[in-house]
Amino acid sequence: MHSERLKLFCLDHEQPVCLICRDSIIHKNHRFRPIHEFAQDPKKELQASLKPLREKLKLFEQVKANCGQTAEHIKVQARRTERQIKEQFKKLHQFLEEEEEARIAAVRREEELKSQMMKEKMEALSREIAALSDTVRATEDELRAEDVSFLHNYKAAVQRVQQRPLLDDPQLPSGALIDEAKHLGNLTFNIWRKMKDLVSYTPVVLDPNTANAEFILSADLTSVRHGQRQALPENPERTDYHRSVRGWEGFNSGIHSWDVEVGDNAAWFIGAAAETVQKRRRIKSGFWQIEFYNGKYSARVLGDPPALLRVKKKLQKIRVHLDWSRGKLTFSDPDTNTLIHTFTHTFTDRLFPCMGTLNDLPLKVLQGKISVTRE
Repeated sequence: MHSERLKLFCLDHEQPVCLICRDSIIHKNHRFRPIHEFAQDPKKELQASLKPLREKLKLFEQVKANCGQTAEHIKVQARRTERQIKEQFKKLHQFLEEEEEARIAAVRREEELKSQMMKEKMEALSREIAALSDTVRATEDELRAEDVSFLHNYKAAVQRVQQRPLLDDPQLPSGALIDEAKHLGNLTFNIWRKMKDLVSYTPVVLDPNTANAEFILSADLTSVRHGQRQALPENPERTDYHRSVRGWEGFNSGIHSWDVEVGDNAAWFIGAAAETVQKRRRIKSGFWQIEFYNGKYSARVLGDPPALLRVKKKLQKIRVHLDWSRGKLTFSDPDTNTLIHTFTHTFTDRLFPCMGTLNDLPLKVLQGKISVTRE
């Protein structure tokens, strides 16, 4: 309005004004403050209001980055899983192909053997038929001769006929046919039963989506060892504070048991974790475990100090036995059937097998026994 710089702020009109405006009738008896001085408080107020937005923006950017990392990891997981599936099916296909070839070869060997037997049988019968035919034909010729000639040769003809031994009636030998029942009977069941030597079953399968970033899992998801930290997505299932990996399946009823080979690993824990355990902050409860560290065995409920365990010899394997309904989690040595420790608790959450290590020697869940039965 006055082509002047706006150096003041009218507190009554709440707007910037110039020096001429201050002296005008419009702003008579109004209060003024230097504009740069008055701007400080609103700036501080706005800055304070902006802080949670900046924090939220930072969080959104972090989550977006994690989503991008997760999207890439999903692709890696999918390719890795496809490769493992193909390798497993390749073994199964190879087994079935070899079984097919072996069984067809057995049929062909039997065909060759029994065909040769039939050939030899027919050749023997042909020789016998020829000899008998010669005898019959010669005797019939004698019978057609003149009486004088017949009587002259009669004794020789009778002797020829009587000297010809009469063999047992020829018969088709038993078992001459292909034993189809042997080759085809319960074929799929017999292959399936034989297949158990190829397949394996592990009562606990480790879930890579819960593994600490410093853990390396085996391709079959049955063992874990400590290694270099990996760039993994911060998905909700992954425990960050407590270095561990969970089993893929949780239990909220019944009785369950699994064996873990610890071998010469010098820093490990094995136990069970509740489904509701917090993932991103210090865990106060929900873990029951026994551990080996600094050459000592301890039992620990997280949130409580560890309790030393008396173990007579170095453990190579640990058997975990969970009786969820009775509220008992038991650890024992399967080699000596010796009890190590029992936790008693009224479980309300689903429990997941859990383990962890600071050592590069693996902890391995041992395979269960497989049997194929029929009723």
